[in-house]
Amino acid sequence: MDKLYDVIIIGAGQSGIVMSHKLKHKNIKHIMLDASSRIGDSWRFRYKSLVLFTPKKYSSLSGLMMKGNPESYPTKDEMADYLESYVSHFDLPHKLGVKVIKVVKELNHFHIFTADSKRSLIAKQLVIASGAFQEPFIPPIISNFNSNVLHLHSSKYIEPSQLQEGKVLVVGGGNSGAQIAVELAKYREVLFAVSHKMKFLPLRVMGKSIFYWLEKFKLLYAGIDTKRGKWFQNQNDPIFGKEIKEFIVDGNIIQKVRVSQVNGTEVIFEDESREQVNNIIWATGFIPSFKWIDIEGAISDNGQPVQQRGVSCIKGLYFIGLPWQYHRGSALVCGVDRDAEYLSKIMNY
Repeated sequence: MDKLYDVIIIGAGQSGIVMSHKLKHKNIKHIMLDASSRIGDSWRFRYKSLVLFTPKKYSSLSGLMMKGNPESYPTKDEMADYLESYVSHFDLPHKLGVKVIKVVKELNHFHIFTADSKRSLIAKQLVIASGAFQEPFIPPIISNFNSNVLHLHSSKYIEPSQLQEGKVLVVGGGNSGAQIAVELAKYREVLFAVSHKMKFLPLRVMGKSIFYWLEKFKLLYAGIDTKRGKWFQNQNDPIFGKEIKEFIVDGNIIQKVRVSQVNGTEVIFEDESREQVNNIIWATGFIPSFKWIDIEGAISDNGQPVQQRGVSCIKGLYFIGLPWQYHRGSALVCGVDRDAEYLSKIMNY
């Protein structure tokens, strides 16, 4: 007979880990499943120069502070190693190298099927902690692929040596795109295409992290059912730090408007200007992929989980780590603990 758990958590990133910590504290029989070979790999395999814009104080989970100066900014490897040490420190139950390919619900139990076995794991309750950043998204504006142009999504970018010689276009005005553009501008000509007016927030104000002030003014954790939360949710995500702004002002990065079409080596922008490029990095985000959840009503027609504050319309099914699941911090390390605490209190054991 397949093994029965009280709770199975799919995903052992920061969201799954903190959920596991809450369940273990309540002595709930559970396990985390993750396709990676090591805890923290979702951070470990990102681009080498990545540094978080949240200081260690806001990059730590409950019960264990990240080593080092709490006001310093962790690298992606420090973040990966911290998550691994967190799981080890609290001896959180997990299985790695387990790729979930299908989830169904029969009667009152969830059946989780994996790629390497026809047998299923069974759970009374299920937490989906796989995150929303699953499938890299490249807009359908490439009309003619040309082998002379390297197309690379930001999730596959590691370092400048990956690129061909020549001009680079970075598409997407988020923090990852900005960091990558700044790194590349030290070596070659860089264009940076954004679809909206960029908003910049300094990393520190009056000697304190900007996240201290966002928390102090009750914005960081303001729920989407509050006036503050609704206002904050309607704002474009800012770029933290002003390095790219300085590069643009100095002419080291050329800012462009939205890309309307890519035709071979030529890029056409909304203002009808054109540029010849040798490399395009698509920092255009991700789209969710929950097709493997084969439970009627769990996922909407547009591919999003049907949930309210992480609670699914399907009894016993929960989500954690979604952007704006309840507040701005829901998809950040600093905020996921609050969502996990909420779910742990309302789950039925």
